[in-house]
Amino acid sequence: MRYVILVSHGQFAAGLYNALTMLAGKDRKDVLFQGLEDGMSTDKFGEKFKTVIENVTNQDEIILFGDIIGGSPLTTAVNILAGKEMLSKAFIIGGMNLPIVLTTILMKDSMNMEELKKTLFETAAESIKEFKLVDTEQEDDI
Repeated sequence: MRYVILVSHGQFAAGLYNALTMLAGKDRKDVLFQGLEDGMSTDKFGEKFKTVIENVTNQDEIILFGDIIGGSPLTTAVNILAGKEMLSKAFIIGGMNLPIVLTTILMKDSMNMEELKKTLFETAAESIKEFKLVDTEQEDDI
């Protein structure tokens, strides 16, 4: 199976998961998440993360998203996956957002990993733009 795993500071991963279920379906067994709560040690986060991934094996593929590259949630998750010899089939991205994770969930089972990576980086590049309002008296389009 190909799992999408979200890790973050605070409730970001849980909130992103909630938004994803609105758009990609509820009760997804292929999307897992864990946040590093305020005041939680990285050791406690690691224990919780291990519980979250207990059904994932080193035969599964993992697409791991973290909120910040180099942040404690992502580095702790990577260290745990390394300890379980799961990194050889993992693709890790820092800077997660709704468009890129949604694209991953919707496309992950229809593409090989290299095609998916290419699509995700294209999506990431397109997902951040300035929203400009246009004077409707001058143009009909926004």
